[in-house]
Order: sequence, then structure tokens, then C-alpha cells
Amino acid sequence: MVAMKRKAIALLSGGLDSQLVVKLMLGQGIELFALNFYSAFHVPSKAAEKAAEKFGINLKKVDFTDQLLAAVKNPKYGHGSGMNPCVDCRIIEFTYAKNYMKEVGAEFVVSGEVLGSRPMSQRMAPLKAIVADSGLDGYILRPLSAKLLPPTIPEKEGWVDREKLLDIQGRSRQPQMFWAKELNLGEYPSPAGGCLLTEKVFAVRLRDLLERKPDPARRDLDLLSIGRHFFSSEGIRIVIPRREEEDVKLRKMLQRDDLVLELKDYLGPIALLPDKNASRQTLEEAGTLLSRFSKTRDLDKVIIKYAQGEVEVSPSKAPQLELQLSRV
Repeated sequence: MVAMKRKAIALLSGGLDSQLVVKLMLGQGIELFALNFYSAFHVPSKAAEKAAEKFGINLKKVDFTDQLLAAVKNPKYGHGSGMNPCVDCRIIEFTYAKNYMKEVGAEFVVSGEVLGSRPMSQRMAPLKAIVADSGLDGYILRPLSAKLLPPTIPEKEGWVDREKLLDIQGRSRQPQMFWAKELNLGEYPSPAGGCLLTEKVFAVRLRDLLERKPDPARRDLDLLSIGRHFFSSEGIRIVIPRREEEDVKLRKMLQRDDLVLELKDYLGPIALLPDKNASRQTLEEAGTLLSRFSKTRDLDKVIIKYAQGEVEVSPSKAPQLELQLSRV
């Protein structure tokens, strides 16, 4: 009789840790179904898709912005250095994985967490809390640090061989790089920041947004990662791109109620005001800022155009305007 092939859910970011986990599990004959979580708070990446294609495993992408935003507002386990509720975030992911197990007939979940690699979510206490709160007690296998953790049901039942799992701990990447070479993992992405919630500027912007608008729309969240943000003296947000690619991205995000300012006779970025009823004063302030972030900053007079008309500003005569506005 042929033994039944065991199935597991793999949390796959596409980074080195999660790829090692996939390699280890496939090496033990486990059939994997991968989950990749993304949100308005994560830097877009194709790493998970590339990894799933490389290993030939099924990948499901999950947008969990709403659940994560709720955790950001009221985290059970607190925030990290920014607005990042790392422990709550992992609980959300594992809870989803638990439900997905039932859908595909999987029996446990594997992830690339390394004991001690992250101060907030990958110490022993939070790892236990994640297991308990997700309702997966005994069914979360962390292969990279498995030999340093209590045996899980997959190990106890012999679904996986504990002796072939690893005992990595700490923040050094050297052990993972060693095993990547040892297991012929192939290419993998360099470590890079993926969660915007950990970034200081983004955290300040998000905190400010939630104070002004407790239930922001998705577009409000998406805007936070683009360009320079100011508030006019009347409290209207002004967004000005820093680079051409941000300008292109911002133009694609425009909505009917937006007010868009452009230089009339010069090339340059746009300024977005998510309020088409902005006053003349706000228009002049936004226009002056727009001109100061273009080649017209030293001119005495610049014409700024928008859908309803034009406004004349004097960028060279208002050098303190940027300091007079609230910038986040």
C-alpha cells in the first residue's frame, strides 16, 4: 500500500527563509499549498510568485488590508517601532491558513520564522502566543528552528522527520545562506524592507491619517507611500510626487473628487488635493509648493492650472511657506 502524501500550507513571502522551508518540506515529500499575504502596507513584490513557479507549487495571494488595519488600530500585542502590530499580524495570517487547511485538505502549516531573529514576533513567548491565538496548537511547524522548539504533531506523528529539520536562531543570515548552498536552493532575493508599517515616515503619516479619518478608504492608505505630504493652513492634504515614477503612479490613482494642479508653461510633477472644493488660499499654497519642487522655484510668477481655472503664485517670494505648513 502506498502511504498517503501529507499536505501542508506554507506561508510564502518568497524570501530566503520561506524558500528554505519549502525546499525542506518538498524534500520530505510534503505536498504544499502556498499562501502569500499582501496589503496597502506592504511593498509590492513578485518574489512569492517567482518562488512558487520555481518550486512548482500552488500559490494563493491574499489581500488582508482590512484585517491588518483593524489590528493596527487596536493591537492585542502592541506596536513595534512604528505602527507595526507584528504579533497580531502573524495571528491573522495563521488563522487564515487554518481555514485554508480545511479547504485543500492540508494537515498542518509551515512558516519561515527563526527563533530570535525579530525582537517583537520571533521570540519564544510571542511564537507561543501566535500558536495559541490562531487555534493551531501543535500544527504550526517552523522547520528552520524546529530543533529548538517543542515537537509539533507532524513531528510526533512521523509526517516529517525532525532530524532533518534545522536549529537556526538569532539575527545572522549566515546559517540560512549556508543551507541555501547546501540544499542547492538557487537564486533568492536579498533582504529588503517589506512592511511599510515599520518605517518611521509612513508610521507618522498613518497615525496622522487615522486621527483625521478613523475609517480611511483604501485609496487614502495607498496615497501614504507616495511623494511628499503637506497640509494646507486649512488642513487639506497636498501630495506632490518626488520622482517621475511616483508622478505616473499618482496620476493612475486620481478620482473624480480630486483636485489636480499642474504647471501651465513648464514640465513638472502634479499636486493632488483629495478635495475638489479647496479654497483659493489652499490652492495658492499648493501651487507655491508645486512650483518650489520644480524648475520654477526661483521665478517671481508662475501660473498653476487646474480643472476649474488657474492661479498665479510667487514661489521666490514665499520661502517660508513649506515651514508654515504641517508636513508628514
